[in-house]
Amino acid sequence: MLEYKILAVDDEEHIQELLKFNLENSGYKVICCSTGTEALKLAKVEKPDLILLDVMLPGIDGYDVCKEIRKDNNISSIPIIMITAKSEELDKILGLELGADDYMTKPFSIRELLARVKAVLRRTTIQPIDKSYRFDNIIVDFEKHEVTKEGKRVELTLKEFEVLEILIKNKGRVVTREFLLDKVWGYEYFGETRTVDVHIRHLRQKIEEDDKSPKFIETIRGVGYRFNIGD
Repeated sequence: MLEYKILAVDDEEHIQELLKFNLENSGYKVICCSTGTEALKLAKVEKPDLILLDVMLPGIDGYDVCKEIRKDNNISSIPIIMITAKSEELDKILGLELGADDYMTKPFSIRELLARVKAVLRRTTIQPIDKSYRFDNIIVDFEKHEVTKEGKRVELTLKEFEVLEILIKNKGRVVTREFLLDKVWGYEYFGETRTVDVHIRHLRQKIEEDDKSPKFIETIRGVGYRFNIGD
């Protein structure tokens, strides 16, 4: 799976612990805070992939936090699931009108919450598939399955190209070895993470200026790889 970072905002400590425990067990990285002011600061610094936002917070409430996030161009695209004890339809409508992506009321089922988190992340992290992608002096043509460097074709195997394509289309995000194995090789290779490492090594030799100190394909020790390049 991809490494998603979630910011959980709730002023009840036991709710924070409940969210953190279950989300981390599902493979997410979780940051918690208990006030709206903290939530806004963490959203700007951490840039989470999703925010679970309680409405009833001390000081700045969840509605105002949502409103401020949607006004800030640097973080306005972060998906938000609002959580509240209020169940009235008008409260839900207000949250959605302010830009929330989903809405849950307490008490909630952890299984339902996890399903909603997964659905919102899937819906909001799908990126438009461009026909090609350019970085540095390299062009990757997704339609032709072709890579050129300084105008000269780089010979990649099909698997090497598929690994590169997945990394590029998730640029800036950590992709685990298991995710690459599943998507490129399928379940029959489950556990054979060395297969991924070998292909990454070959990719680096072909596209990096210095494959011993790679600029584009970064190793995240014990987890997987991340493609680093600006838009």
